[in-house]
Amino acid sequence: VALSAGMGEIIPGFYFQTSAPLVARDFIIVGGWVVDNQMRGEPSGVIRAFDARTGALAWAWDLANPSITRDPPAGGTYTRGTPNSWSTASYDDQLGLVYLPMGNATPDYFGQGRPPGSEEYNSSIVALDVTTGRERWHFRTVNHDIWDYDIPSQPALIDLPDGQKALLQTTKRGQIFLLDRATGKPIADVVEKPVPQNGAVPEETPAPTQPFSVGMPTIGADFLTEQKTWGVTMFDQLYCRIAFRKLRYDGDFTPIGLTPAIQQPGNTGGMNWGSVSFDQANGRVFMNDIRIPSVFYLVPSADYKEATAHIHSDDTGHGPSPQAGTPYGMVTGVWMSPLNIPCNQPPFGTIVAVDLKTRKIAWQIPAGTADQLGPFGVAAGMPMTMGMPTYAGTAATAGGLVFFAGFQDFYLRAYDAENGNELWKYPLPVGASATPMTYVSPKTGRQYIVVSVGGAAYSPKVGDYVMAFALPKKE
Repeated sequence: VALSAGMGEIIPGFYFQTSAPLVARDFIIVGGWVVDNQMRGEPSGVIRAFDARTGALAWAWDLANPSITRDPPAGGTYTRGTPNSWSTASYDDQLGLVYLPMGNATPDYFGQGRPPGSEEYNSSIVALDVTTGRERWHFRTVNHDIWDYDIPSQPALIDLPDGQKALLQTTKRGQIFLLDRATGKPIADVVEKPVPQNGAVPEETPAPTQPFSVGMPTIGADFLTEQKTWGVTMFDQLYCRIAFRKLRYDGDFTPIGLTPAIQQPGNTGGMNWGSVSFDQANGRVFMNDIRIPSVFYLVPSADYKEATAHIHSDDTGHGPSPQAGTPYGMVTGVWMSPLNIPCNQPPFGTIVAVDLKTRKIAWQIPAGTADQLGPFGVAAGMPMTMGMPTYAGTAATAGGLVFFAGFQDFYLRAYDAENGNELWKYPLPVGASATPMTYVSPKTGRQYIVVSVGGAAYSPKVGDYVMAFALPKKE
C-alpha cells in the first residue's frame, strides 16, 4: 500500500508515520506526521482506513473536503496543510468509534491563511465511525492555536467509578479533559477564560478566550515569576532573573510576536506522547509531565535568513523554522541558562496520580535524579531527587504498582499506586524513552514487565536493548 497516493508532492522527510497504525475490526487506520513550521501547504493530514485483508482503501477523512471519502478526484490531492494525527489513536468497539488526537494546520505559529475547517479541528479530539470514516463528534482543546499545543497523547478510554464511559485526554498545557466518549460532551466542567492579547504581530488575532478544564486538576502549568527563576549557581540564577525581566510574559497563552516571550507550558508539555495508565479497581489514572518553559518569537521573512544564521536546530522541534509562505519565520527553544539548565525552579518533571472519584491529585512526586544529566548535558553524578523531564508513559498493574522508565537517570522504577512511595528500582544500561508493558505468560504463569531501552530523551548515550523483568520463580 502506497501511503503517498493522493498526497501530491512530498518533499523527502516532510511526511511519514511516527505511531503504529490502529487495527479496528477489519480496518487498518493510519494518520501521519508532517515536519513542523517549514512551509504553508505541507502534506495533507488526511486519515485513511485500509481493508486489513486486501489492503484496499476503505475510506478517507479529509476534514477540509468532506466530499472526498476515498481517493481524491483524478489529478487532485487530499487537502494540503490540514491538521494531522501523528500520535496513537484509540478505539471503542461497542460504539464503533475511532478517537484521533489531532495536530495543527501548518505552520504552527502563524494562524492566518490556514485551510478551510482547520481552525475547528486544530488541537482537537475527533471521533470517526470505524466503518464509514464519517465524523461523529469533535472537541477542540485550544482556540486558534499559535503555540504548537497539538495533542500528543493517546486518548484514554476509561470507565469512571459511577460506570460512565469516558474519554480522558491529557495535553501539553497540563489540562486534563474528561469527556463522554459517545458524544464528546464534557463530563468535568470546561469553561472559556480570557487570555492575554498583547504582543502579537499586526496580521494575527489571538483568540480572546481559551478552554480550561476546571473540573479536573491542572498538572504543572504554574504561573512564572522572577522569584521562581533558578540556577545551580548564583550566577546563572542571576542570568535567568535578568532574562525574565527582559522577556515578554503575561501567563498562559502569551501570544508569539516579534519580541521574545516565555511560553509556559512549553511546546513539549505538560503531558506529551506517553499518555496515561489506569487502575480500574481504584479509580486512579497515572501520568508523567514535563515542566520546561520555552522562549519563542517571530522574525520577518525578509530578515529570517540573516537573523537566524547563528541559531541551530536541536532536532527536537526547537530552533529556527522558515514558515515559508507566511510573512514570518519563527524561533523557539527551551528557556535555558548559559549552563544549558532550565531557568525555572525544579521539579522539571513529575509522576502524578489523579483520583477520578474526587477528581483531585492523589499524590505527586519528582521524577528521578540529576545523576546522569547536568550542566551542558554532562552527567552530574548527583543522585539527589529533583524531578527531571520525562518522556514515555506509566504502566499500572492490578497488583497496585506503577512502573516508569522514562527518567533521565537510567532507572526502571516501581511505585506504590496508593501513595507514590518508591518500592524498587533497577539500573538500565542507558535511559529509556518507552512505556513499559506487562503481560502474564500462558506458558509459565509468571507476570513480566518489559521495556525498550534505547536512550533517555536528553542524553547522548543510546542503546538497542529490550529488557524483561519478573519476580523469582516459585520453587
